[in-house]
Amino acid sequence: MKKICPIGHSFEKTSDCPTCPKCENAKQSNPEFPKLGKPAHRALANAGILKLKDLGEWTERELLALHGFGPAAIPPLRAAMKKAGVGFRNGGAKK
Repeated sequence: MKKICPIGHSFEKTSDCPTCPKCENAKQSNPEFPKLGKPAHRALANAGILKLKDLGEWTERELLALHGFGPAAIPPLRAAMKKAGVGFRNGGAKK
């Protein structure tokens, strides 16, 4: 079935999945984040986390509560954040 995303990309899907492959590939090219699975990248983008510094407003537990974000994504993020001088927020509710 031929579909068109809100941006105007035309793509073929055999399922009801509305995800545009071109838009997904563009999301994956964020150089700030380490290599993560597509669900983890989508979870971060959907939560408005676009830069490593944005992660400083979140706890690890809050990230793990995001749909598509699993425990395997924490170590690479933690390493990239350490290199950038950013840390997770400790405890409490998200700002």
